[in-house]
Amino acid sequence: MQKAFEKNTKKGKVVAGGSTITQQLAKNLFLSSDRSYLRKVQEFIITYMLEFLMDKERIFEIYLNVVEWGSGVFGAEAAAYHYYGVSAAKLSGDQAARLAVMLPNPRFFDKHPGSGYLARRTGLILRRMRAAELP
Repeated sequence: MQKAFEKNTKKGKVVAGGSTITQQLAKNLFLSSDRSYLRKVQEFIITYMLEFLMDKERIFEIYLNVVEWGSGVFGAEAAAYHYYGVSAAKLSGDQAARLAVMLPNPRFFDKHPGSGYLARRTGLILRRMRAAELP
């Protein structure tokens, strides 16, 4: 996957969107997947409204509860049960990190659980989690 990303960015193509989590939430909750200028305007308006009405923690919480983690697997709780047979609250650090890595391309990683990229990135996130100081 990383090689495909590097290959396509060298050609000037965007392979992963630059949408914020709030924009992704607006799309997931309210909009179709078609790509048009009208939908982009609608996305902008809904994103503005979400950010005006909610704090970032609430937006992130809702996002995690609706985002797709594989074919037909929506939300962190469903993903935890699907991949590990436990509730999201019982995930280990390794399991949570692995789910986080899956988010940019969940259908791919659902079909390729042995991906070297998935393993390397999970390791990186785990190291950062251990080094982080919580308030």
